[in-house]
Amino acid sequence: MPKILIVDDEKHIRLLYTEELEEEGYEVATASDGVGILDRIAEEKPDVVILDIKMVSSNGLDVLQEIRNTYYNLPVILCSAYGSYKVDLKSIAADAYVVKSSDMTELKKKIAQVLETNVPA
Repeated sequence: MPKILIVDDEKHIRLLYTEELEEEGYEVATASDGVGILDRIAEEKPDVVILDIKMVSSNGLDVLQEIRNTYYNLPVILCSAYGSYKVDLKSIAADAYVVKSSDMTELKKKIAQVLETNVPA
């Protein structure tokens, strides 16, 4: 069962994503910010990271760089309420980009896609 690490500073988003993704059969871990993200990844060993861009205590794009520097094969899906970040050059390091929505169809599709692409041989 694939494990997903959700990094978002909004509690209701973490709860919504956790509930929806557990229903899909995923194991879910959460973090409220990107502080100590590499330790969290080492501890949780997620198959995918869902990363909010605009967090109070950390910038998701900087957190993404931090993840990429160590875990360059770990799929990361950027999530933001703002589509404008899609054009930020730092965001190209992500495997996918999803604009936040209460309809999680798009996010679930992206998760399935990145998991399919990153299945160990």
